[in-house]
Amino acid sequence: MSQASDTGQPSRYQRSFGGLVGSMIVLVLVVLGIVAFRAAFRDTPEYDPQPVDYRSLVVSIQQAGITPAYPAELPDGWFVKDATFDTGDRPVLDLAMTTSDDHFAGLHEEDEDVAELVDTYVGTDAIEGDPVTLDSAVASRWLTFSDPGGDHGYAAEVGGQTVLVYGSAPQTELQTLVESLTTEPLKP
Repeated sequence: MSQASDTGQPSRYQRSFGGLVGSMIVLVLVVLGIVAFRAAFRDTPEYDPQPVDYRSLVVSIQQAGITPAYPAELPDGWFVKDATFDTGDRPVLDLAMTTSDDHFAGLHEEDEDVAELVDTYVGTDAIEGDPVTLDSAVASRWLTFSDPGGDHGYAAEVGGQTVLVYGSAPQTELQTLVESLTTEPLKP
């Protein structure tokens, strides 16, 4: 049997704004404590990409009768972290590289319009600069592109394919990569 209060109404718990705020503070502290506890005992793995042997990929592409442009040598401290070749009616070669100062540089080769590739790999807001003449075995005249975010690109047609060298690496380093490109056959 419930007892009535003096007013004839059943008794109720008294709620107040201060009680609500106090409860919320306790709840937030409990959640923060759980997060801190989990973080203290969590072992976050580090991702350290391993160098990829892009030359063996180039050898297999050449053995299939295709002549890709590839860097004869990478600058000191650079390595290829990913290399892919997509066969088909329109083959595509991609090399993703890390520079000695941890910038990105990429090489993309495909039978595609320069503007499409620049939009995809340099940026949709990339602006075309003046063409440059570089000492490269695959092409001497290169179109240049830069976007406001600091990415740059160099594009030329090589054997019916568009070769695009691009990335966040400084322009001088990307030019060095362009100048190292070759189509010379590699020995297996």
